[in-house]
Amino acid sequence: MANPDDYDPPLAGVGILDLSRGPMTAVSRLLADLGAAVTQVHLHGVTAEPAERLGRGAGVDPDSVSVAINRHGMGNVVIDPSNPDDQRRWIHLLAGADILIEDTRPGSDAEKALAARNIHAENPGLVILSLSDFGRDTTFRGWHATTPVLHALTSELSRSGIPGREPLVPPAAQLPYHVAAAQAAVMTVSVYLDRLRTGDGDLIDFSILDGAMQTLDPPYGTAGTASAGVALSAQQRDWNAERLRYPIIACRDGHVRICLLAKRQWHGMFEWMGRPAQFADPSFDRLRVRFGSPELMAAIGRFCAGQTRAELEVAGQRHGVPTAAVLTLAETLGTEQVKSRRYFHEAELAPGMSAPVPAGVVEIDGHRAHPRPRSASTAVENPRRLDVAPVLAGRPRRNEGLPLEGVRVLDLGVIVVGSDTGRLFGDLGADVIKIENSAFPDGLRGNLTSMSQTYGAGHRNKRSIGIDLRTPQGRALAHKLVEQSDVVLTNFKPGVAETLGMDYQSLRELNPGIVVVDSSAFGPTGPWAQRMGYGPLVRAAAGFTDLWVYPDEPESFCDTVTVYPDHVAARIGALGALAVLLRRERTGAGGSVSVAQSEVMLSHLASEIAAEVLVRRGHEPAGQPVHDAPWGLFPAAGEDSWLAVTVRDDADWHALCGVIERADLGADPQLGTRGGRDANRGRIDEAVRAWTSQRPAIEAMNVLQAAGVPAGAALRAAEVAEWDYYVQRRAFREELHPYADEPFTMENVQIHSDRIADPPLRQAPLLGEQTREIAAELLGLGDAEIDELIAAGVLEVPQSAQPAGR
Repeated sequence: MANPDDYDPPLAGVGILDLSRGPMTAVSRLLADLGAAVTQVHLHGVTAEPAERLGRGAGVDPDSVSVAINRHGMGNVVIDPSNPDDQRRWIHLLAGADILIEDTRPGSDAEKALAARNIHAENPGLVILSLSDFGRDTTFRGWHATTPVLHALTSELSRSGIPGREPLVPPAAQLPYHVAAAQAAVMTVSVYLDRLRTGDGDLIDFSILDGAMQTLDPPYGTAGTASAGVALSAQQRDWNAERLRYPIIACRDGHVRICLLAKRQWHGMFEWMGRPAQFADPSFDRLRVRFGSPELMAAIGRFCAGQTRAELEVAGQRHGVPTAAVLTLAETLGTEQVKSRRYFHEAELAPGMSAPVPAGVVEIDGHRAHPRPRSASTAVENPRRLDVAPVLAGRPRRNEGLPLEGVRVLDLGVIVVGSDTGRLFGDLGADVIKIENSAFPDGLRGNLTSMSQTYGAGHRNKRSIGIDLRTPQGRALAHKLVEQSDVVLTNFKPGVAETLGMDYQSLRELNPGIVVVDSSAFGPTGPWAQRMGYGPLVRAAAGFTDLWVYPDEPESFCDTVTVYPDHVAARIGALGALAVLLRRERTGAGGSVSVAQSEVMLSHLASEIAAEVLVRRGHEPAGQPVHDAPWGLFPAAGEDSWLAVTVRDDADWHALCGVIERADLGADPQLGTRGGRDANRGRIDEAVRAWTSQRPAIEAMNVLQAAGVPAGAALRAAEVAEWDYYVQRRAFREELHPYADEPFTMENVQIHSDRIADPPLRQAPLLGEQTREIAAELLGLGDAEIDELIAAGVLEVPQSAQPAGR
């Protein structure tokens, strides 16, 4: 580990005032870990004191632990605007801040008292992140969300669980909020970077539902190769199919998960099993044949049964078959990988209450990005506040209203996390150039002469240049592009970028201001650094798969959201890159950003981990149940139709009783408290089920939400784009790509604000589609030189392709 005294936190000097409460305090945690000075503000008449605070006699529960983690190490001020001195102090704080975060309920007295638009008018350079469950610009602005409701309305539940049973809510109690927080942080920092160039702040209307939909498992985003040719938007729960894609195999001491999607992986499995004649037919090279062979899965099961998880992991990796043990969370935390990476450190979350918490979900220049105490030996003692962006201020802009215009990104990323990281930059206005080669095409491409929905979604707003980086000439051309770029994105297995000469240590010699992002399954160090990692295998190794089961059914593995954590890991990588670009404005130097997908997942379980440790160390658990009743999924009218219904408190309970016309339940003293309702959960669930089963899910949802009860229909992916909320938010758009057979539906708006425009409409390119354009514009090559390099295979242009329909 590098000397922490040499570390310059990239957001040092950025001042943030945070009025938010609850799980979305994760936004300021991400920014504080990157060095921002975050002050928690309690503003009388605007922010409510939390009902329970860790260490104040309330006992230990994951929600209070989560907020304690998010607030750890931050300053705190109390302001009473009715006091003239406090009012002047508040005005002074706003004038000195760069970013303000608030989460008043739309239409509430608190929203009126804060008057965020007035604050923006009086502080035009301030960036305001305004958080709410359903945004502030729609007819849904008064609706209420909870974790099950968010999972339902983003379509995840339509793909999670065993058909015929209720959908299964994923583990990590605050997962939708965690992923939405990463999206919010990216958008806020990108707008702040633009403010340093223009002097104009902005007010971002951020919907937690939008962030959760786009960042966990987006129905019209980039899908993984496990979709087996079926668009995510067309997928429904199919437990048997999911178990074939990344099969979980019982073995002597538990379970392992393997990957047999690629032909080479199947060949490795075939050799590993001793080349059984029963499966020697070349037809088994085809994915659909393997998926359609129950005999094959049975044979693999018999082959693994007598071996241990550790033996299978080692042998699988040796034969080129990605293999991971299905670990419990406790087993994961005890692995040498987690220990050697020093991912957790002890933190005092309340007086006398210390627990392990993540030491930062991203590494900057080889250092864990989390706040460090200042000392005389620290390299950067008091970084000055930035007022301008000297590096980017003079860059030409297209004046399209996008915050990253003038930034150039070289995208070497592949599959989901790679495509999404670059796409975020492109959607926000950066010039993103994807470097590709047909010998090693992006696994999402499939056919090089046509366009799939998932590739179109992940690579829109990019240009493509075909370069063979294996050749000295190709590397020289790529290095010339690096000299003219700001960011390089990679997600190779550790060591590959060094072999290609595209690692940070090599590129900083060419361009001291370059920012290089690398993303990998388990990080660049530790005994698992070289493991072949796919999202489902990382979930298994990180303890997530073991938790994604029905209660009391430990082998009902249902983690069918096949691309988590790729989309959120992409946001973490983009956030790190933006933060280092901000630091470059202060120092002139670039830096490196490293993201381990397994650690992103563990960060989403941080409150559960810390709460369990605190209780084990003798602290009292919370006296109240974790969830009120009802809390879960209930059948609605229609085949496989479900509704999330959640009650948070007594007010929700009485509203629910009124909607379902069960005044008798509302008057029952046994059900008058959270504890009483929990003790009678079965009786309550039966009453709710009797009501929901007679009504269409959307109709029931509308009635419950109108009464203030958080509820959400478990939308199928095909229903999402047509739901009126997403229509009002301009969440999706339809695109007819010239090399596709039919129109695509894909995501649209990224930032709702006064100044930021919708994403551009530049369509995803074929491999090498802009090779000639980029070679002439940026490499200074003439037509003859370009033709010569193409003939030599150093540069590539698209293979013969005809527009769809011809």
